[in-house]
Amino acid sequence: MVESPTITVTALCLLDEAGRLLLVRKRGTTLFMQPGGKPEPGETPAETGARELLEELGLRVGPEDLSLLGTWAGPAANEADTHLVATVFRCPLTAEPLPAAEIEELAWLDLGDAAGRRDLAPLLVDYVIPRLLGDRGPLRGVS
Repeated sequence: MVESPTITVTALCLLDEAGRLLLVRKRGTTLFMQPGGKPEPGETPAETGARELLEELGLRVGPEDLSLLGTWAGPAANEADTHLVATVFRCPLTAEPLPAAEIEELAWLDLGDAAGRRDLAPLLVDYVIPRLLGDRGPLRGVS
């Protein structure tokens, strides 16, 4: 039996004043997720988050500005037969985000509207949104 490859990433949760979560859709994909990405050699998860936020959305924060929400594992959203391990942080919204790098689209998600959506990444639906809503459990069955 061949083991699936594993990707390690950092993801960021930015909430606006209305409590909506900022989501991004990367070029050539269909699912929305939090901004973030893979670490460079020697980076901590928080350093990765700060760098990715600047690259993807033009927002400046320091690693010390991030607060750990959790670390979860599950299927990767845009890479078939790939396992994902994500360290997720809450992050202050310091300015208006502007899509850059591989980001094709931004969207603001009312957390209460997430259950009916089919265009959200599994990690977001299964772990992140439930944590943000107060640990009410997954929004759909975990496979």
